Amino acid sequence: MKRRRGRRTKRGTLRAIRLWTYADAVKALPYLRSLTNSLREHWLELQSRQLAAKRLHDVRKPTRRDMIALEETLSDVRQSEDKFESALEEMMRQDVFLLDPVQGLALVPFQSGDELAWYVLDVFAEDPLTTWRFHKDPLETRRPVPKTPPAVAAAGSS
Repeated sequence: MKRRRGRRTKRGTLRAIRLWTYADAVKALPYLRSLTNSLREHWLELQSRQLAAKRLHDVRKPTRRDMIALEETLSDVRQSEDKFESALEEMMRQDVFLLDPVQGLALVPFQSGDELAWYVLDVFAEDPLTTWRFHKDPLETRRPVPKTPPAVAAAGSS
């Protein structure tokens, strides 16, 4: 296949992201926590409705009632997808990125020295912003946020 030249796609466009300070992340925490919880609820609702639609679709000899129920369920699936995508777009406008909707994990970007790093927002933790990781680290890596958070220490040393 030949590569097309001269066309720009959304994925090919580079965009600078906002790098948060720890203080800004803590200030925005109630909003980010609420947004992450909403994404989790929308995700679970979507999964439930998709499963219901699959079960109705797999009926061998559907009755008229089954076909109507399937159409209604597919409509519910589309509505759930729209809710999830709307909340996800809202989160991404803040330059915060969803890591795992079921576990309630999101990533808040910041700069540590010259490297990109992420505060790990965990809505189920008592203190949701207690860990962070470098961008190049495996996703499971979690470092405790020190008394002087990395973004503050990096800003103070400049």
